[in-house]
Amino acid sequence: MFNRILSAHIYGLEVIPIYVEADVSDGLPQFIMVGYLSSQVREAEDRVRTAFRNSGFSLPPKKVTINLSPADVPKNGSRFDLPIALAVLASAGLVPASSLTGVTAVGELSLNGDINRITGVLPIAAKASELHIKTLLVPYENELEGRAVSGIEVIGLHNLKEAVEFLRHHTLPERTDDADLHNYAGEACLQNAGVTEDMSDIHGQTAAVRAAVIAVAGFHNLLLVGPPGSGKTMLARRVPGILPDLSEEERLEIARIYSIAGMLDSRDPIVRKRPFRHPHHTVSPQA
Repeated sequence: MFNRILSAHIYGLEVIPIYVEADVSDGLPQFIMVGYLSSQVREAEDRVRTAFRNSGFSLPPKKVTINLSPADVPKNGSRFDLPIALAVLASAGLVPASSLTGVTAVGELSLNGDINRITGVLPIAAKASELHIKTLLVPYENELEGRAVSGIEVIGLHNLKEAVEFLRHHTLPERTDDADLHNYAGEACLQNAGVTEDMSDIHGQTAAVRAAVIAVAGFHNLLLVGPPGSGKTMLARRVPGILPDLSEEERLEIARIYSIAGMLDSRDPIVRKRPFRHPHHTVSPQA
């Protein structure tokens, strides 16, 4: 039987939809994966097989073929573990094939069947919403990150058993950690809402402060020159404090970059402060 489920690959800052196709047929028992795959993706075979066994799912001794389409796009990372597992289960008749329609899945599997956190869930959720996908299955630790995007139902999963249960019955078991997760997110929101460094902290340096304010107000460049300890970095750190609040579009754009880089707090995925980057003075031109 042939089945497929939609997943996603991150190429730079772009999200590329990837169809994970699975076919279970008669033949010598083997697990074949094709589709321009890196070694990270090919290792999914061992993770998926072991996760099946430790989660109580028994596959028939048949030939399993996995294809990640389009085949001309190079793929890497471990986010394809979950969609591969679900496509194989559907092709083996252990999950209703119709339940994969309108569903996108991403996640890394542990050998015991747990679904581990990954990077890039926020831009993947934005792309799925753009494609009018109804449901996005993600690791539980990435759930709040995915919910930062409107227009799509994001389901956080602890393990493979929960994923199968959701696809079979569209229900999830009661969780005791949901309240703690959302309470933590609310506290983090209050802590991160304010600006911790402000121009009022600076004593003296009147000309430098005025130059910074003028540069920010007029969107001009600003070059600070002086010996170590004269306050260049101290002044630059406080520039975000006099900038306007981030718009919704800017927040999502920054959060997308942070999500792909793995810098986003999974319990408070909304970026509220303008970022300040501080490269070392010995940084190379390429960096």
